[in-house]
Amino acid sequence: MSQTDSNKPLAGQVALVTGSSRGIGAATAKALAAQGAHVLITGRKVRDLEVVEDAIHDAGGSATIAPMDLTESESIARLANAVAERWDKLDILVICAATLPSLGPVTQIDGKQFNEALTLNVLATQALLSSFDPLLKRSEAGKIIGITSSVGADPRPFWGAYGSTKAAFDNLLSVHGQEIERISEIRVAILDPGATRTAMRARAYPGEDPASVKPPEEVASRITDMCLKGFDNLHRERVS
Repeated sequence: MSQTDSNKPLAGQVALVTGSSRGIGAATAKALAAQGAHVLITGRKVRDLEVVEDAIHDAGGSATIAPMDLTESESIARLANAVAERWDKLDILVICAATLPSLGPVTQIDGKQFNEALTLNVLATQALLSSFDPLLKRSEAGKIIGITSSVGADPRPFWGAYGSTKAAFDNLLSVHGQEIERISEIRVAILDPGATRTAMRARAYPGEDPASVKPPEEVASRITDMCLKGFDNLHRERVS
């Protein structure tokens, strides 16, 4: 590296960022890599992952792409096995991947879309926590940061499908944090990014001026800061 480890405080750490082919996930992967972490970037589109990987390498960072579909639980287990074989630990897990079903009344929720959202936003989260728990416990200070939405804790008309998946997401992370609090050094945090310039935001608010909301790099900066300074278990905050 061209910089010393003192200038890259996450050197030697391994981070997994789901949904890191674009948006908050991509920005977070780049930010963590800039601080010295080796970042595993996941997503379904190889070309998008390669763009993020190239950007990380061009900036002097280190990353590995892991093309996968998180809705296939076997793929999560395979990735955990691969990480165990190569690094034998995981220091940081940032769960960004999520899907937004069409907005509408509860009585008109599209069953197929709702099922897809439950699978990715909830079931995949449980699979990630289960598969990577042993590797996080091998870290000196494992960190789990889940990216949520305000509609999970504060129900809003027409957001029932997405909001209910995020309510379940929050519950899983909170319960997991309580369960491991006394038996490991892993710390769990839930981060609400607030209004952020992402493709998901554009779908939900098609008439909004993208320049009127903050870029994903601001959220990534906060996530990176949390990884650098640490946080209390069951920490929760909103990025204003």
